[in-house]
Amino acid sequence: MVPAYSCPVRARTREPGIEEVEASSRDRRTLAEEVAVVLSLSLLQSAVYALLSLFEQPVSRRVAVAVFPSLDLTRQLISIAFALAPVALVFHLIRRNDEGWEPFGLQAIRWTGDIEWGVALAALVSAVGLAVYVVAIRLNVNRFVIPVPPLGHWWTVPVLGIGALQNALLEEVIVVGYLIRRLEQLGFTGLAALATSAVLRASYHLYQGWGGFAGNLALGVFFGWIFLRWRRTWPLVVAHTVVDTVAGVAYIAARGHCPFGVCVR
Repeated sequence: MVPAYSCPVRARTREPGIEEVEASSRDRRTLAEEVAVVLSLSLLQSAVYALLSLFEQPVSRRVAVAVFPSLDLTRQLISIAFALAPVALVFHLIRRNDEGWEPFGLQAIRWTGDIEWGVALAALVSAVGLAVYVVAIRLNVNRFVIPVPPLGHWWTVPVLGIGALQNALLEEVIVVGYLIRRLEQLGFTGLAALATSAVLRASYHLYQGWGGFAGNLALGVFFGWIFLRWRRTWPLVVAHTVVDTVAGVAYIAARGHCPFGVCVR
């Protein structure tokens, strides 16, 4: 009996359609973004700083002079850039999950409304924060904080402003917009999510002392309430940036003086 052999049928192939090509392109962009974020949160920063170190002190016994004697400004800017990697991770996750920006308060910024509200909030927060800080210093329950990058450089104030924006994005996007939204999704009530966010903000300011803890706890409650009420994070970012920038400039201007009975050194 002659065995029967089945003849394999070659699968028909077709060129990918336009929609498939676009989807593939989106997938590649998402993966590239993922790689950039993961490396920024892990070893890329070490690699960049190692490269800077090599430029400052070349590996050669015959070379007595560094290629670049001072890279202080470069280091400051690189530090700020890598500090924003967690913010990039939040943006990546929101896009990847296709959740939309509104639940996190990150919808398109309104250049008039958000900035105006941010500046108004900054004025209020600065006044209250200054009072809390002065009282805490005089009660000896707070450390004196130097809120500026290295002094004596032409770039001190510009880097101060950029660093203030970096801190504002890091804290308000993650500790308010992202954290409160995620806690709500985990079943927390709005009040419980707000309280968790505020305590977290206060806890990582404990290096300043109990005055810093109390002031930032109150700030966390206030900013959390604003977020729950209006679901907008950008005014908080603007307010935080303005407050930190003004605090730094005020420190520079007040050095060697004793405003409000607190001597600035």
